[in-house]
Amino acid sequence: MTPDQQFARLVRIAMFGFAFVFIYFLIADLKMPVTTESMATRSITKVAPQVSGRIDMVNVRNNQMVKKGDVLFKIDSRPFELAVDEARLALEQAKQNNQELDAALEAAQANVRAAQSTSEQRNREAKRMINLLKNHGVSQQERDTAVSNAQSARANLLAAKAELEKIKVTRGLAGEENLTIRQAQNHLKQAELNLSYTQVKAEQDGLVTNLHLEEGSFKSAGSPALALVSNKVDIIADFREKNIAYTNAGDIALVAFDGRPGQLFDAQVESIDAGVSSGQFDANGQLATPTSSDRWVRDAQRLRLHLSLMEPLDFSAAAGARTTVQLVPDNVFFAFIAKLQIKFISLLHYIY
Repeated sequence: MTPDQQFARLVRIAMFGFAFVFIYFLIADLKMPVTTESMATRSITKVAPQVSGRIDMVNVRNNQMVKKGDVLFKIDSRPFELAVDEARLALEQAKQNNQELDAALEAAQANVRAAQSTSEQRNREAKRMINLLKNHGVSQQERDTAVSNAQSARANLLAAKAELEKIKVTRGLAGEENLTIRQAQNHLKQAELNLSYTQVKAEQDGLVTNLHLEEGSFKSAGSPALALVSNKVDIIADFREKNIAYTNAGDIALVAFDGRPGQLFDAQVESIDAGVSSGQFDANGQLATPTSSDRWVRDAQRLRLHLSLMEPLDFSAAAGARTTVQLVPDNVFFAFIAKLQIKFISLLHYIY
């Protein structure tokens, strides 16, 4: 074979190879979409005390695994214990005040009964004096005195009834439904709740990180003291929008971690984000800023998929660990090719 023939043969092989690769990428992009723009994520909880106080004890260290309910650190509880004692005393005082009001209520009721009896007696005397005056049995002065006494007795009765109503309103309902008792009980519950907040506990299983606490330092309520990284690993993957036009929740995918080349993990599509930040506009009163580009072919928009692993990982994947995600088609042949494709890409990323 002459050199010209060998060159022509190499040219044909190169053209055939280029055409094969071009066609493969066209088909793979539609049938077997894959992306390297993906990573592992974990939910991160900022742990902050709900009350302010001096740090009395730190029970954890950085990168320590904790369980839900474990005490992470404690705040000096003495001021809150005093507040609980004060609230209990206030409750006892409220009960004692109610007892005093109960006694005053009984006394007021007795006063009303006495005033009622006196008023009735004075009314009878006044009527008798009026009748005697008609028969000239008593003087006008005696009649006027009896009528005045009756009116005074009625006024005393009204005053006794008013005092009784006032004590009833102040006393309120009986038993635990009494307003003063309920307020004192609420203050006691709040004080006890604040006391329980002095023990800051883990709300979920996870890994302690970014711990910056020292015993004796002061921590304000709501100020983050550490971060708790969840054990549950989720995957987010950014695909070009044409690649996921027919992707739905529940579709199967394969995930490869850059730190585990060639090792594939089964995953499932959980959801697709409703949009991206470039599609969000603020009504700020300014004119629109149209997108301008001098490129003939614009960059493809990427949308975010959320995936969940079907089996727990046998290693610790850090939040932000880079991954490769391969959507698995229903076709058996394409599914096999997709598996080979993601294995090759994961190995390539490990080497590069």
